[in-house]
Amino acid sequence: MDAEALLRAPIPPDLVKLLGVKSQTQRKAEAFTQAFLKNSIQQQARDEEGLKNILSYKALILGYARPKKDKSKRTSKKAKGLNARQKRAMKVFQIKPEHQRYELFLPLHELWRQYVIDLCGGLKPTSNPQFVQQKLLKADFHGAIISVVRSKCPSYVGTTGILVQEFKHVFKIITKEDKLKVIPKRNSVFAVEINGFVSHIYGSKFEQRASERSAKKFKVKGTIDL
Repeated sequence: MDAEALLRAPIPPDLVKLLGVKSQTQRKAEAFTQAFLKNSIQQQARDEEGLKNILSYKALILGYARPKKDKSKRTSKKAKGLNARQKRAMKVFQIKPEHQRYELFLPLHELWRQYVIDLCGGLKPTSNPQFVQQKLLKADFHGAIISVVRSKCPSYVGTTGILVQEFKHVFKIITKEDKLKVIPKRNSVFAVEINGFVSHIYGSKFEQRASERSAKKFKVKGTIDL
């Protein structure tokens, strides 16, 4: 069946019932078909003979426009993360009292020690202190045992424990007395000891999240005001 005959063919009964439409009369269907084809084919084939040739021997490509995708629906399906206020309300970062035990974090400390040793190429006695210091500046300190050696607040000095959480402005550590201490970074100096190598962290220059610090370029020399 050629394209013209296909367009003139009556709609099958099952589709008439499904679509809720009726077939046109033979005369109306023929008139519509001729008008539709004349608007769809090239200018030089609009005469009757050219029309028959195209319908008999060539495929007729009708215009088609792809439906535009609804971007609003696509973006709405993406899961949205919690903001800082929601995280605080849900107490995402809160360590439960029953988990505030020093011995629970000792395995984390051992993992951190091995991580730092590998990061610094073995931490041998012959290691260059400046090289080690540069590595530690960008290291993750979760699990490190840190001590406050200097601070504008005297009550913080001498506090020692395992670092369990690091935020932009504070360290949270668990002491051997199973107490959770929140130590501000600003105006404090911390000491970290690994295999006999002692590194000092100047908190005022360390006020960044661990993820941000790993990409920052630090100056070789710096000062701190206490």
